[in-house]
Parts: sequence; structure tokens; C-alpha cells
Amino acid sequence: MTVEFVGMIGTRDVSETRAPSGPSVDPAYVRRFARAHEDAGFDRILIGYGSSTPDGTQVAAYAAAHTSSLGLLIAHRPGFVAPTTAARTFATLDQLSGGRVAVHTITGGSDAEQRRDGDHLTKDERYDRTEEYLRILRRAWSSPEPFSHEGRFYRFEDYSLLARPAHRIPLYFGGSSAAAYRVGGAVADVFALWGEPLKETAEQIAAVQASAAAAGRGPLGISVSFRPILAATDELAWERAGRILATIEASAGGKGSFTGDKTRVLGGPQPENVGSQRLLAAAAKGDRHDRALWTATARASGAQGNSTALVGSPETVARALLDYVDLGVTTILIRGYDPVDDAVDYGRHLLPLVKRELAHRSLVSA
Repeated sequence: MTVEFVGMIGTRDVSETRAPSGPSVDPAYVRRFARAHEDAGFDRILIGYGSSTPDGTQVAAYAAAHTSSLGLLIAHRPGFVAPTTAARTFATLDQLSGGRVAVHTITGGSDAEQRRDGDHLTKDERYDRTEEYLRILRRAWSSPEPFSHEGRFYRFEDYSLLARPAHRIPLYFGGSSAAAYRVGGAVADVFALWGEPLKETAEQIAAVQASAAAAGRGPLGISVSFRPILAATDELAWERAGRILATIEASAGGKGSFTGDKTRVLGGPQPENVGSQRLLAAAAKGDRHDRALWTATARASGAQGNSTALVGSPETVARALLDYVDLGVTTILIRGYDPVDDAVDYGRHLLPLVKRELAHRSLVSA
């Protein structure tokens, strides 16, 4: 069985436990961060999206120029760039990078964040626009002939690409609402979830695959995201986890993030997006779940982004990741609170264990 491993990079040193340092765009840091993931054996790196952060496509291009084979998963919000323009941009980067581009679609879970970029559509309207947008992207990348389109949100005539992508660009899709299931099931290749307990994750996977089947499609790939906290033993890992939680709580929700916003204002409004609401609901039931899932970090940070942890020795966390693989997960997205050092440690201590067990399973089933 093949499982894809995805990390995440930013353009400066920052996390919930590390205040931003250095310039907002630090080329040396981007090079080091991307190369750390490639050396660690990751398949791709996610470049996030925020209304105030550096442009992800250009960051991806820079990372591609300083790595040799690492895949690029570029977060993209439909609506701010015409789909025809986006199709050219991603196709060009895919050609220049040797077929390494994938696109992670974020429809938008915060009205305030959307308005910062000039978008005033409702959530349901945004999802309708996303579906039309992604159908245009896919056709633009694959059509051998010029085509025209007249839809609810987009209208154009005789569009064609001089240079199509170097490979079939995968479309990843994030969300946890009924609208997200519907649209992702209809147009995505990989549906991305945040790390919930096993029971709730299985329920989400079933809902996603049911939506794909209703759209006349086969099963989608499933991604799940965590923040592994490793140490040599389970006991030492939990001690480290306690220090991380104390730092997040002392800074009233976290010191910063790759996507620009401070993760939470203490006493502020609850998140609008269903994914964050689900993480907070899991945290309300208790901090520890299943083999190693820890939701205290989600509670403390307001569940902004992938914020649940897997805590333990590399062996414990590897077994926990395999529990999700057993549910049907095909992509594992992990990032740490000490961004570069954790990526290195994942490559040294965690990924080899998971890959070794997956290889063993493949031999047994062959």
C-alpha cells in the first residue's frame, strides 16, 4: 500500500510556540526548510494561504528551484484569480518543476478573512463557485481544443493553453461541512481532514466517499493532518507536550502561524468553519483519545488549522498513524511546533517506521 507523506513550510521561523523571527520572506530559511523535507523523505510540502502572507505559488517556485524531486502542494482560494489565469500559472509551474505541482483548494471558512481579499459571498455561494472553478481548471488542463464557458460565476470564450501541465495535477480539497463533502466528492482527487479521533474520522471518510459515489465517482484519496510531538519515550514525549501546551496557553492561543494570523484571541469568537468546531468538540470530550491523539493543543489555540497532536515515542506515533491508514487514509500531513527540527526528526525517527510497516504489509498481501 502506498501512503503519501506531506509536510508544510513557511517563509519565516514561526509557530504557536515560536514568535516570528527574521524577515517576512527569508530565502535562506525557505531553502533550508524545503531541503529538510526532501532529505527527510517527504513526498510533498504544503505551502499555506493567508490574506496577508507571501504568495504561495512564488514560494513553491522558489522551493522547487532549490530541491530536486520534492512535490509542491499549493494552497489556493478560488475567487481571487480567474480560473483561466490560475490554470496557466499552475501549468507553467508544473512544466518548470518537472511535474511536481498539486493544488490544495481552500474555499474559505472565515467571512472576515475572505473580506480581506475582497470576497463578500456567503459560505454556500463560495462552495458553488469553487465547484465551477475546479471544473474549469480540470478542463483547461486537459482540453486539446479551445473551449468557451458560461456559468454562474465565470464566463469566457475560446480559451486554450499553449503549454498544458507536465502531468495530471492532483486536486486536494479541504473542509468538513456538508457543502464541502458535496463539492469535494464531485471534483477533488484527495479530500483533506484534520486529525480527529478514529471514530469521528471514520464517519467523515464515509461521508466523503458517499458524496463521491453520489457524483458517479470512485473512492477519493483521504488526507489527515496532525502535529506529532516526539521524544525517546512516551513519558518524555508527554513532558514535552506539557511544555508546548503551557507556551500556547501563556501566549493566549499561540505566538504565530505560517498563514499570518495569530491563532486565537483569548475570549474571542468561536471559529466559523466546521472543521475547527469539530476539533473543539472533540477536545471538549477530553484531552486524550485512542492510542496517542491529544486535543489539548486544539483547545488552547482555538483549533485554527491542523492543531491536534499525536504524542509519544516514534514507535507509538507510528502505530497511531497506521491506525488511520487502516481507516482508509492515503495521505498523512504532519508538521511540528519546532518546524525545521521536527521535520528532520520525523525523517530520522518516524517516517521510516511507518514506511517499513507499509512495505511489510505489501509483501504479506502480495
